[in-house]
Amino acid sequence: MPSKPVDPHELRAAVAAVLPWLEGAADQPERPVLAAAVRLSLRTLEQVAPGRSVEVRVPPFAAVQCVEGPRHTRGTPPNVVETDPRTWLSLAVGRLDWATALEDARVTASGSRADLSGLLPVLRF
Repeated sequence: MPSKPVDPHELRAAVAAVLPWLEGAADQPERPVLAAAVRLSLRTLEQVAPGRSVEVRVPPFAAVQCVEGPRHTRGTPPNVVETDPRTWLSLAVGRLDWATALEDARVTASGSRADLSGLLPVLRF
């Protein structure tokens, strides 16, 4: 079942609340603030690239399936992207590019469809 559509104003407000942290100008935001930014940005990715062939995980907050292709139903998906909240949000807003995140081992991506470079950023400031 697809998730509820993301309100663009809600997404922008949630991500704006964590931008100072992403830029190193503030301490880590409160857990609910960080969780909202991660979840809304992941749901936006899910809406931009609907499908079930890639699972994007940002523990401990959320995971979504996206990108058209063969559907995954059981066990470990063949195409997985996993990263931490700071890296995900930096990618989501274009403060970090996909190639650099991979080179610096800030993202793990396995599978032939696990390249999200063409789908990011999902929001620009």
